[in-house]
Amino acid sequence: MVEIVRPRRSVLYMPAINARALEKARTLPADTVIFDLEDAVAPDAKESARAQAVEAVRQGGYAPREVIVRVNGLDSDWGAKDLKAMGEVMPDAVLLPKIESANQIRTAANLLPEQLDLWCMIETPLGVLRASQIAAASGRLRCLVVGTSDLAKDLNVRPGPGREPLLTSLSLCVLAARAHGLAVLDGVYLDLEDDDGFVAACVQGRDLGFDGKTLIHPRQLAASNRIFAPSYEEVEEAQVIVDAFARAEAEGRGVVVVNGQLVEQLHVVQAQRLLALADAIEQREAGVKGEP
Repeated sequence: MVEIVRPRRSVLYMPAINARALEKARTLPADTVIFDLEDAVAPDAKESARAQAVEAVRQGGYAPREVIVRVNGLDSDWGAKDLKAMGEVMPDAVLLPKIESANQIRTAANLLPEQLDLWCMIETPLGVLRASQIAAASGRLRCLVVGTSDLAKDLNVRPGPGREPLLTSLSLCVLAARAHGLAVLDGVYLDLEDDDGFVAACVQGRDLGFDGKTLIHPRQLAASNRIFAPSYEEVEEAQVIVDAFARAEAEGRGVVVVNGQLVEQLHVVQAQRLLALADAIEQREAGVKGEP
C-alpha cells in the first residue's frame, strides 16, 4: 500500500504578531501556514505574538490547511514558554529553529505532549553536516525545513540565480530527509518583484527532490502550488505505468515496456506515489473550494 503524502507544495510564513495575517490565512490557497514567533517578531512583541498564535490555533478554521507554529529557540528567553503554550493548544506541529543536534530535538520533544509532531529548521553549516542525525532524532519529527537565508549568511556565499554555492547543502538535507522518511521543504525566495526568478527557484527545488517551498508572501502561492504538483501529463503517464504493470503481473511477468521504456517494480512504486499525491492535492483543493 502506498503512503499518501500530505501535500506541502506551498508553506507560507505569517508573522504571529499580525492579527490580520492570521485571519487571512483561513482563506489562502496554501497547503500549510506557519505562524512565526521567531524571526518575524521583535523582542518586545514576543509575548503578544504568542498570545495571538494561541488564540488563532484555539479558534481553528484553517482546515484543510496544516497549521505549524515556529517557536523561539530554547536558548532564548521565550522558547520554553512558547513550547508550553503550543502544548496546550496543539497545532499540527511545532517548528524548531536553528537545530544543530539531535539532542535539541529530544529536549523539545520532552517538553511537549507526545501527540504533538515536530518540524525543524536546518539553517546553519553545523545543522547541515548533522542533518542525518537530526532527522533520526525522534519518531515525532515529520519535516526538515531548509533556512537558506541564514545558511547563506553563515557560509558567506553569494547564492545567485542558480544557487550553486548552496546545492551541496540542499542535497544533503534532501538525502537526510529521504533516508529517514521525512518531508523536506526548500527555503524562501526574497525578491517579490522577480516572478521569473521565483519560478526558476521552485523548478530547481522540485527537481532537487523537495516536497514544496516555504514562502513569504501570498502572491507566491499559485506558482508554488502549480510547480510542486504533478502535471496532467505526469499523472496520465503514471496511470499507464501502473495499469501496464498490473497486466504484466497477471500474466506472470515482472517487467513491462511502456512507451519504449523498461518498467520494473521501482517505477511502479514511484508512479503510485505520484498518483497518491495527485489525489491528495485534488481532495485538498476540493476542501478549499467547499469552504463558505
